[in-house]
Amino acid sequence: MPSNAMDDVVDLPTPLSRSPVLRQPEGVLLSDALAAEVPVALVFNGISHAVMMATPQDLEAFALGFALSEGILDSASQCFGMDVLPVQIDGGAALEVQLEIAAPCFARLKDQRRSMAGRTGCGVCGLDSLQALDLAPPRMPEKPWVRDLPAATVLRAFEAMAPLQVLNAACGSLHAAAWATPEGEVTLLMEDVGRHNALDKLLGAVTRSGQINQPGWVLMSSRTSHELVRKCVRLQVPLLATISAPTDLAVAMAQRTGLQLWGLCRAPRAVLYTP
Repeated sequence: MPSNAMDDVVDLPTPLSRSPVLRQPEGVLLSDALAAEVPVALVFNGISHAVMMATPQDLEAFALGFALSEGILDSASQCFGMDVLPVQIDGGAALEVQLEIAAPCFARLKDQRRSMAGRTGCGVCGLDSLQALDLAPPRMPEKPWVRDLPAATVLRAFEAMAPLQVLNAACGSLHAAAWATPEGEVTLLMEDVGRHNALDKLLGAVTRSGQINQPGWVLMSSRTSHELVRKCVRLQVPLLATISAPTDLAVAMAQRTGLQLWGLCRAPRAVLYTP
């Protein structure tokens, strides 16, 4: 990946803010940390494609992960440059992530004719047709190590994930997506107010670091929806585990694509939905 202008940008919003709160029933006045929720526009070759409400941190990884998991890019090498810039709008600060991408990818993006206005819990806002949902991604090749992964390894990774959620420990309102080895070692974790955003940040980060080409899997502090399954399948991630239960569509998509899906991963038990 090329370098970007992030180091040259000043006055970017911070991921946490502070607010006075009154704790009841004691009536104690405290200063509490709140997660920042900032509009982030993803701009491809000068055209704004999506606006997501996100935590203003790790935005280069977020933009790359979004571009890959939404099929805008086929590989990170098709992104030639990236800048993160502050933008002033009515009601507060906003950010733009401007990406320069290869001409064939940009042509495909324009052909999709999608205009998304994302919210923290929404993964399909703004789709212009039912066909654009992409509910049947192609099946992934089987990886033998995934079939043999025991529940103890999955739970070990979840135990290791919690201490790494530094921002959530301060504010209590952020999702986390983490990358783990087949042995259950967590090597990378990303946080965001939106679970889709957290996953995109993680997928972008593991792509930039090269970990996406090594055996590994994703665990998340959320439920599993079909969008999360689709994003993992697009990047050939063979296993997804979440702390809450999946939806029926997520299970059906995981079965069709060969993704091993775990849910309700809360020690001492975990549930395997696609054996």
